[in-house]
Amino acid sequence: MDVFYSALEQVFRPDVLLIILGSSIYGIVIGAIPGLTATMGTALLVPITFFMDPIPAIGAIVSATTMAIFAGDIPGALLRIPGTPASAAYTDEAYQMREKGLVELALGTNVICSMIGGLVGVLVLVLAAPQIAEFSLMFSSYEYFWLAVLGLSCAIMVSRGSAIKSTLSLTIGLMLSMIGIDVVMGIKRFTFGDTELVGGISIIPTLIGMFAITEILRKIGELRELPPVPPVHVSRMMSGVGSSIWKYKGGITRSSLLGTMIGALPGAGADIAAWVSYAVSKKFSKTPEKYGTGHIEGIVSASSANNAALSGAYVPTLVFGIPGDTITAILIGVLLMKGITPGPMVFVMDAGLVNAIFMVFVLANIIMVPIGIGAVLMSRHVLGIPQAILFPIILLFCVIGAYAANNTLFDVWVMLVVGLVAYVLEENDFPLAPMILALILGPLIEENFMKSMIKADGNLLDFFSRPVSGTLGVVTLAIWAVLIVMSLRNRHRKQTADIPA
Repeated sequence: MDVFYSALEQVFRPDVLLIILGSSIYGIVIGAIPGLTATMGTALLVPITFFMDPIPAIGAIVSATTMAIFAGDIPGALLRIPGTPASAAYTDEAYQMREKGLVELALGTNVICSMIGGLVGVLVLVLAAPQIAEFSLMFSSYEYFWLAVLGLSCAIMVSRGSAIKSTLSLTIGLMLSMIGIDVVMGIKRFTFGDTELVGGISIIPTLIGMFAITEILRKIGELRELPPVPPVHVSRMMSGVGSSIWKYKGGITRSSLLGTMIGALPGAGADIAAWVSYAVSKKFSKTPEKYGTGHIEGIVSASSANNAALSGAYVPTLVFGIPGDTITAILIGVLLMKGITPGPMVFVMDAGLVNAIFMVFVLANIIMVPIGIGAVLMSRHVLGIPQAILFPIILLFCVIGAYAANNTLFDVWVMLVVGLVAYVLEENDFPLAPMILALILGPLIEENFMKSMIKADGNLLDFFSRPVSGTLGVVTLAIWAVLIVMSLRNRHRKQTADIPA
């Protein structure tokens, strides 16, 4: 109980509350502007977190991303342009409601269901994370090796598009993670005589390059003024929301739990949670024929799932140090920068920090409602910002953030080069999530593999000698077998389709 009160005191300090409020407003603006994703917004926050203590820094990231995911619904409903990828699943549904004159009901339902989904996700996080952490204290290097490999395997499995391209993306990330000094032997690798590379590729400039520079490059060729925003009567936003939520309470519960579970899969994220929940909702609906015509049930399910996924992603992040999505990958970088290594020992050595994270999540989801309503009221002003002015300002912040990571121009070049490479890869349908997860998990995999090989005296069968490690190993190998079979089957279907009749 003392730990709880200590966390309460740390979160409800005036400066921390002010940071959470400011970050929430920032997140609303980022999410409401089409083209600015929650991940990009998080990357741009990193330079500011340099000057914060751990709890305010985490509070800034959690509150900003929570708001950004909801705010993506605003341009989706008003302009048929999703503000973030997590809102794309039900953009047509919300826009069709606008065509029927029900845009206020759509947005009101979005904000309330986002809050409910987020709180359900936090509840699962609070209940599950400490128990899993206590169990994982018994893990050895074998279990951590398989866990990290399993995380990368799941990232490939849930990535959209070709499994081969996902694997290649993952391989590039692993190659980047090997630059610098060997974590076990202390030998320099792939430094090419450059002292800047001895410490490896810095994670913060790499993340900014992958998510912010890539987005800027993508938008350069398509800068355009957004269409005028139709008027929204904020006073009618809550009218009919309560009855809609009560009518589909089962769908909200199912989608919130499903979103949390999907969020816990490394590399999945809120956008996949929204698409899957929307599809599952349609499958179990009594009126599936109404989906796509402005049906509130689709919005209720998907909007609760994407915010629940945000909380779910923190389960593997806090317990094992394995990022659940690209946002938590950035968070891990921030924690490491603060001298905090995510993992089960955090729950033992710094329980106050963990409880503070839980409280920030609850607080961010509760204040989402008043701030969200205010965001809808201000939507005309936010969506009216010229993109030709916005993106140069973002580029300036990217350069400042990359430089501030280690106070070296080398990191600025890393950011620019990685951003350019990531842009080329994305334009050719290579997913970036496996690459960034591999960059973060690469050292963990290598260190635990080398430790295990030394302990086992080179005997690979020892990786399966313990019950948990053996189970994780079999599951991981089974996933790779499924991926190979699916890839071969898809190739066979393509070859069959190409054969002329």
